[in-house]
Amino acid sequence: MASNPLRCRQPEGNTPQLTDWGCNSEYGILTDVLLGPADNFHWLPTSSISRATLKRGDQFDSQLAMRQHREMVDAYEEAGVRVHWLESDGDLPYQVFARDSSFMTPYGAVVTQMAQWWRRGEYGPVIRFYVDNGIPIFDMVTAGSFEGGDFDIIEPGCVLIGWCGERTQEQSAHQVRQWFEKEGWEVRVTPIAEHYVHIDLMVCMLAEKLCAVCLDTTEPATVDWLKAKGIEIVPVNYPDTMALACNVVSLGNDRVIAPAHARDLVARLKALGFTVYDPDVDCFTRGGGGVHCMAQSLRREPV
Repeated sequence: MASNPLRCRQPEGNTPQLTDWGCNSEYGILTDVLLGPADNFHWLPTSSISRATLKRGDQFDSQLAMRQHREMVDAYEEAGVRVHWLESDGDLPYQVFARDSSFMTPYGAVVTQMAQWWRRGEYGPVIRFYVDNGIPIFDMVTAGSFEGGDFDIIEPGCVLIGWCGERTQEQSAHQVRQWFEKEGWEVRVTPIAEHYVHIDLMVCMLAEKLCAVCLDTTEPATVDWLKAKGIEIVPVNYPDTMALACNVVSLGNDRVIAPAHARDLVARLKALGFTVYDPDVDCFTRGGGGVHCMAQSLRREPV
């Protein structure tokens, strides 16, 4: 373990890569995942999605949410993924979305800075988890708010960072950009519409050189950048992305976890030969987060 587990990043780069933890892609075989508890979850006006849910007068069902969450956990376990848990905190109703409060890199975890006051305390259980499990922390975001759904590894050594201002801010996006450029990464920073919340609602890697993308809303220059890398685009329409249908988790080896209501994307993936696990997680998507939002990859086999 690094001598300073709370910041192992080398200021000028050349930070050693981890051997027991970490990931250099979004599509290498997933062996370990970090999830947040669902027992304290309820809807709050965190985004345009959850605000619309509350405005409609939908009634939250805690027991249904717990059953749906268990169905998702079962999918990970069936796929042979080891599930790790954040400590439950009754004052953190959105810690179930474990992707936001930290993200994993080949060098260790990055602890983010949540934008909304009811989520800011999520750093506590996150830091305790990493320290208790001997997982070094690459660094902690300090320049402003930054949430993990905006750190989108496209391929080894290449990342797409989104910012909308309401959640991830431009200055913190560039703080993270500088860290990874010093490690020799190619980094593209792109603005996104505020109502989209995070880049992983519209751009999500499925496998090597294969990416689900909302062509209606993703910046055309970013789409061209992806295509220039030889990445094949699986299009997802705008209404589906707003229902978190593009927010999926690759398990590696042409296996994906996607929400049950992502019918068009699931059909496309099955036609491509993918094995798809499709739990019903609408209690969570109506609250503003999908399966990718709920999953923090701790270890993927390097690609």
